[in-house]
Amino acid sequence: MNQASRKTQDMVKLALFSGIIVVLSLTPLGYIPLGVIKATTIHIPVILGSILLGWKSGAVLGGLFGLTSFMVNTITPNLTSFVFTPFYSLGDAHGNFWSLVICFVPRILVGVVPYFVYQGIRKLSKRDSIALGIAGFIGSMVNTILVMNLIYVFFGESWGSAKGVAADMIYKTILAVIATNGIPEAIVAALITTAVGKVLLKFIKK
Repeated sequence: MNQASRKTQDMVKLALFSGIIVVLSLTPLGYIPLGVIKATTIHIPVILGSILLGWKSGAVLGGLFGLTSFMVNTITPNLTSFVFTPFYSLGDAHGNFWSLVICFVPRILVGVVPYFVYQGIRKLSKRDSIALGIAGFIGSMVNTILVMNLIYVFFGESWGSAKGVAADMIYKTILAVIATNGIPEAIVAALITTAVGKVLLKFIKK
């Protein structure tokens, strides 16, 4: 396969992953109910794209993930949307530049980190399934840990007030969200990344 054909194929694959992200962001398919919580799945195509297409394409997909989050929180905001968009406010809480940082930087890194995790674990274990699972889990946790900690740093009091959380309990609540929401999401991401990734890797190798 010549270089032009490879670039065309890579662009088509990138477009397909982009389409999946947009569909997930606009439909209930982006969330899987797990009892009292819902696990986000929108970041999974970003993780898979990173592993299969490389970290640069992954960063593009992560940026698209951030863009869809920004648009949803701007057009159909909820109580805490000010942490993701500068165009929404709730009482004295106003979105600002840091809202964009929270919305985009963690999501871009979701498209970068899994590629390097997968490559590193693959070299050590020699098994795609292990590398895919770990990359999926870590990629998901990158999103949750960074988003929640950046919210605490830049909007801690405002976020706590919107959630009805006492000031001395805000970071404990942040940690609780990471544990009760982030870990189940990461497990779902690990399972789906492993299952789908193995199939796609075989297809690509052909």
